Amino acid sequence: MRDKEMIFGIRAVIEAIEAGKDIDRVLIKRELSGELIGELQRLIREYDIPMQRVPVERIDRITRKNHQGVIAFTSAVTYQKLENIIPLLYEEGKNPFIIVLDGLTDVRNFGAIARTCEVAGVDAIVIPSRGSVSVNADAIKTSAGALHTIPVCRENSLKEAILFLKNSGVKVVAASEKAAELYTEADMSVPVAILMGSEDVGIAVEHLRISDELVKLPQVGNIKSLNVSVAAGVMIYEVLRQRRNQ
Repeated sequence: MRDKEMIFGIRAVIEAIEAGKDIDRVLIKRELSGELIGELQRLIREYDIPMQRVPVERIDRITRKNHQGVIAFTSAVTYQKLENIIPLLYEEGKNPFIIVLDGLTDVRNFGAIARTCEVAGVDAIVIPSRGSVSVNADAIKTSAGALHTIPVCRENSLKEAILFLKNSGVKVVAASEKAAELYTEADMSVPVAILMGSEDVGIAVEHLRISDELVKLPQVGNIKSLNVSVAAGVMIYEVLRQRRNQ
């Protein structure tokens, strides 16, 4: 990662957060303590910034500069709040179309999905703040710049985000190979959020349970599942097909 994408040192990171700079995540040396670290951790909690306590060797591998045991990675974009996006879409008379990504870890898949979302007119992408990809240079490059234009909402609790969507009149449709219903059988002409799972374990069970509908893509080959970016593309264009027919 290039130096211009990082902020080094305890005081420098504190000042960056207080100045309103968009921070993607913070790494803090595992055994580091003291008054300044306490102040930094308070700000991290206040601004909901993902943080990891890591061995100093991990930080040293990233940079040899005088990091004082603290590195912050700056965000390539300004993350939006889902609670602000949905009311605005209704206010503008739109039929909300949201993509929710549950624990995606491959930035190339993320970028490819974002590119499809932008082309297809998806209103926003929702990702969790932990255990997930974030918007970095590689993701932006793969997205052909789409991540600079489509709102990305990074939420602390994906479960709460799904419940917020449901309570806002948005139907949550989860794409899962465990489903009995085909994706073409679900009504996605209404306000809808498509929930896609991670590359390895799919959608978390607790998120499947609270989804409004589970659907699957047909499979006739021997491989058990499609690449998530391909599957997302199929789901996204099914929403467009249904809305055009309507």
